[in-house]
Amino acid sequence: MRPVPRRTQRTLAVLSAALCTATAGCTVANTAHGGYDPNTLRIVLPQEPPTLEPCESSLTSTGVVVRSNITEPLIERDPGTGDLQPLLATQWRQTSPNQWTFTTRPGVTFSDGTPFTAADAAFSIDRAVNSDLQCNVDGYVFGDDKLDVSAPDEHTVVVGTPKPDPILPLRISFVEIVPKTTSMAAKVREPIGTGPYAIEKWDYGQKLVLHRNETYWGTKPDFARAEYQWRSEGSVRAAMVVNDEADIGTSVGPEDGAEELGVPFPNNETTALRITATEAPLNDIRIRHAINYSVNRTGIVKALFRGLGEPASQLIPEGVVGYNKDLPLWPYDPDKAKHLVDEARADGVPVDRQIRLIGRNSQFPKVTETVEVIQNELAKIGLNVKIEMMDTAAQLQYQLQPFPANAGPFIALIMHGNQAGDAAFSVDQYMRSDGAQSAYGTPAFDAKIEQAGELTGQQRQGAYAKVFADEPSEIGQFAYIAHMTGVLAKSPRVDYQPNSATGDEMRLSQMTFAGTESSDKQ
Repeated sequence: MRPVPRRTQRTLAVLSAALCTATAGCTVANTAHGGYDPNTLRIVLPQEPPTLEPCESSLTSTGVVVRSNITEPLIERDPGTGDLQPLLATQWRQTSPNQWTFTTRPGVTFSDGTPFTAADAAFSIDRAVNSDLQCNVDGYVFGDDKLDVSAPDEHTVVVGTPKPDPILPLRISFVEIVPKTTSMAAKVREPIGTGPYAIEKWDYGQKLVLHRNETYWGTKPDFARAEYQWRSEGSVRAAMVVNDEADIGTSVGPEDGAEELGVPFPNNETTALRITATEAPLNDIRIRHAINYSVNRTGIVKALFRGLGEPASQLIPEGVVGYNKDLPLWPYDPDKAKHLVDEARADGVPVDRQIRLIGRNSQFPKVTETVEVIQNELAKIGLNVKIEMMDTAAQLQYQLQPFPANAGPFIALIMHGNQAGDAAFSVDQYMRSDGAQSAYGTPAFDAKIEQAGELTGQQRQGAYAKVFADEPSEIGQFAYIAHMTGVLAKSPRVDYQPNSATGDEMRLSQMTFAGTESSDKQ
């Protein structure tokens, strides 16, 4: 749909006002604001959330709406400092090597009016981690570990782990709290939470509206409502903000036309090719190394991302525990790549077998062009690659284990954000052989990851740095592309500073009126 020019909007408003005056004392609401309610925060996303199920909130498309808006965790991580801060829990402590105890906040209610107690927190942890729901947060944060969870009294939650876990509070920060009446047998699309907003209506395929939770225990947010829409084209999202049809447009590219309304920010996302190394020809490490040599990381960042990003040598960016500052970029060497393919062909590897290159629509700006450049480079070295762009629901089948039966050899373009700030949240899901988003691994490499996760301090940093150094030669599951820089289009009427967590969670309570826009902050 073509945006209505402001001049046309003003003309229509004047005509409507004149018509009302001539008829019978009707009023035109918000004509000074182009026909919209100034107390409604208008956000346009690249895609509709596939669900608002809180235990799926580690999925970017879900978490950006749900986390700390509709639902809240016990603890939250400050994206600037990495420090853990109290939220629905006021304190926590390690009460034995395998046990942590959390004290919950009194006087909190869910948006439906029911009181929040420790029993709800214990239930939420149990539901997200120990149930058969196959929650994304389980695989992403906890792996196969089951937790022993109890609520001995109204304000105490005790969590036991199979082995000592020095970062359990950080893991718990990913569990969004829901009432204990929530289904344990099925996921919910529209949850109830303790957050500053609650769901007002969701017109599937059209828009999602949240309203302010008037019983919220914390500081009342400025905006009475938040309205989400979704448009797949970055230029359309940018135009909606420029034309005053939206206040926030996410995932905007440098060429999308946001101009001075575009706000760049360092996010924690890393793009990479994840290579499923279980079928020929991808089960030959020479082919996986050839793919790495064929990826022109520097060229992609410069030409397609317009310099917004950094070429990547590993799955996590600087600032995350385990980042290896000494790890060099894989060199761009098409001749070397072709030599490896030819060598594998001579040894009988079926290098002509078609490989599926799977991407997600609107995953990031210029995603289609990025996939096309990669396909072209792989074709030059002698590989037969077919591009398949999918929507979120379809792509998730190839993102998360178990992958579809008879999928054949495929490469998935992933974008991984380590919001937690510790390498465990990357390697456990992406590098362990049984990781929720891993496509290959070995018992020996799993043991290295396991050992690193048991350490603390500088020993933990060094062990994870070695994991990233060893992975290319021992496993070779990835061809890293870039550490991304985000761009958000923002209306002048809204004050908001995006941060490294914005790509995964976008807190509406941090968005405030830039001036005296609203006279109704009730």
